[in-house]
Amino acid sequence: MCNLFEGPIVTTKHNDDEQYVWESDAGGSFTVTRDNTGEVLGRGTKITLYLKEDQLEYLEERRLKDLIKKHSEFISYPIFLWIEKTTEKEISDDEEGKVEDVDEEKEKEEKKKKKIKEVSHECSLVNKHKPIWMRKHEEITKEEYSAFYKSLTNDWEEHLAVKPFSGEGQLEFKAIVFVPKRAPFDLFDTRKKPNNIKLYVRRVFMMDNCEELIPEYLGFVKCFVKGT
Repeated sequence: MCNLFEGPIVTTKHNDDEQYVWESDAGGSFTVTRDNTGEVLGRGTKITLYLKEDQLEYLEERRLKDLIKKHSEFISYPIFLWIEKTTEKEISDDEEGKVEDVDEEKEKEEKKKKKIKEVSHECSLVNKHKPIWMRKHEEITKEEYSAFYKSLTNDWEEHLAVKPFSGEGQLEFKAIVFVPKRAPFDLFDTRKKPNNIKLYVRRVFMMDNCEELIPEYLGFVKCFVKGT
């Protein structure tokens, strides 16, 4: 959807109660009214967002998956994305009448089997990985550590070493430090933004610009910190 003026719309319903609509124009005010559109949710909440013309990239499947993976990979609720898939299907000459006619010369060159493209839609689960920091170290297998490391670093190799630890006091946190098998090719590039430490709060990604938490000479390690 694309609209330059409308703000978000929240439609919600609980059991047999009336269905209501919350609307705002992002100007500091909002309205709550009964839903008269005729659409019945049954139970639950639907949020409708309108994008500006220069922000349509957020409708792209790859962009949405990257955002979910970065910020909401480890939340407890499943996130599904409605995606479109295009597949090729072979048809026989008997089914040829079901597709558009083609040039006779090209038809002679083609084999008896022809391929047509079919478009289908499905819900795909995006946040598949679980927050292993919520479990005890001795309960986590090497394979689970490896899968967790690869999912967040995009490294094609397994890690060399891993060290989980926690801190208690005024600030409580849990952390996992990974040492990669190979040093990054841009390890000594001063133009590179340090983002090896990723901070999560309540399972939601908050920031990766944590220069003060680790010295520069340890810039090759990967660290994931979960704060309370």
